[in-house]
Amino acid sequence: MADTNTTPQASAYTALGTARTDKVTLPESTFDGVINVPVMHKAVTAFLANQRQGNASTKIRKYVIGGNQKPWKQKGTGRARQGSTRAPHWVGGGTVFGPTPRAYDQYVPRQVRALAKKSALNARAREGSIIVIDAFNYDAPRTAALVALTARLDVADKKVLILTDGVKQNVFLSGRNLPNVHVMPFTDSSTYHILWSDVVLVEAGAIGQTLEPVKETAAPLPTRERAAAAERPAAKKRTATPAKASATKSVRKVAKKTAKKAAKSEAKSAAKSASAKKKSTAKKSAAKKSTKRKEK
Repeated sequence: MADTNTTPQASAYTALGTARTDKVTLPESTFDGVINVPVMHKAVTAFLANQRQGNASTKIRKYVIGGNQKPWKQKGTGRARQGSTRAPHWVGGGTVFGPTPRAYDQYVPRQVRALAKKSALNARAREGSIIVIDAFNYDAPRTAALVALTARLDVADKKVLILTDGVKQNVFLSGRNLPNVHVMPFTDSSTYHILWSDVVLVEAGAIGQTLEPVKETAAPLPTRERAAAAERPAAKKRTATPAKASATKSVRKVAKKTAKKAAKSEAKSAAKSASAKKKSTAKKSAAKKSTKRKEK
């Protein structure tokens, strides 16, 4: 099914979410309006099948350990004849027609994959779900930057696919912790990734467009140093949290207990020393009396 409009356009924004006045004309080589649903279905099913490992495995009766001896003799017991305890109808026996390790790989020709990807991009372009970003120039990974961008584009509650111009590690690390954001190069994207997303953010360089920088209207995000400096005076004014208060109470209780124990131990030692002194004086007096008696 072909679309009469062969030159679709998409709205453009900056990396901070500032709207640009000019719209970007998507290249006709990719966005030609053709949407082939059966080809997209084939590409997606093959992609999902290639993700399977196929490790499910069971053993037939000859691979199960044991069962080499007959459970009982052939005749005379009155029971049914049995040849092995590893037969399929025995508990712990082998499995009949069970799964074995196999490969679920499906091959899709390169031209079919390219057509499916083009159809997925055309479907998103027809829905108006493609947004062009002038450039992702991140000096360092910053998750807050992508969170702010999705919030300013009003797509924070949607599945967002960010396609960069080549491999950009800082952008990938910025969106790695976001469950609804997936970052990857434009050339590595597949039909499954495009159809998985609700909104596709494409970097201008990935589709062969060059956009001149414009003045940002959105305030840039503060750096970590500025944020830390802004939080320092506020941290001094904060009162003690319940956790800290409970911790101080527990410390005070422990200090009181230790002081009581020390006082008790000192009292016991003093009592012991007093009793020892009394005993010594009593012994001395008894010795003096005995000496006096002997002298008489």
